[in-house]
Amino acid sequence: MKVRSAELKTVCGFTSTLSASELPEIAFAGRSNVGKSSLINVLMQRKRLARVGATPGKTRTINFYEIDALMQRGEGTADDPEEPCVFQLVDLPGYGYANVSLEEKARWGKMIERYLQSQRDLRAVFLLLDIRHEPNANDRQMYDWILKSGRTPVLVATKADKLKRSKVSAQLKVIREGLNAAKGSVVIPFSAQSRSGREEICARIAGIL
Repeated sequence: MKVRSAELKTVCGFTSTLSASELPEIAFAGRSNVGKSSLINVLMQRKRLARVGATPGKTRTINFYEIDALMQRGEGTADDPEEPCVFQLVDLPGYGYANVSLEEKARWGKMIERYLQSQRDLRAVFLLLDIRHEPNANDRQMYDWILKSGRTPVLVATKADKLKRSKVSAQLKVIREGLNAAKGSVVIPFSAQSRSGREEICARIAGIL
């Protein structure tokens, strides 16, 4: 996937009406501080497209980015033809941030659930999880919400550079089992530092679109 342009188009808060769009959408979800903004920046080959902060809970809105990219057809090899594709990348609020009130957490949850249940051309949801930790109750709830919306999330294990390579496979199994994911579910290890996993995620986006 070669990104020709990427631009923040719409920001929706708690009380905002979801803007109409005829473009296909790819959404990214994950708990606070899981590395969602860093992953989006690496995928889109931009340094500051999504706001990255040292403090968790920066993304408190649904952010819609319009992406114009060249996608390879077929198996995604160098010889496959490229075709232009315009879509929306949707950055959902990070959930599970401890330093907010229960009321605000509930509002974030309702906002995410409202988006998942809306009648939009949502093609896939990528669910990000920290490879170092077993999925918690918030992760399992998000996984179930995505399933109930009629979609099977694409699982991405972030911060893979924080683990020794010998431990990666075991942690991917922990994530699958922690979510009670279907047997054989793919979990893509990803590192924003080394950019490992970018090509596989981009190939999946291209295949979905």
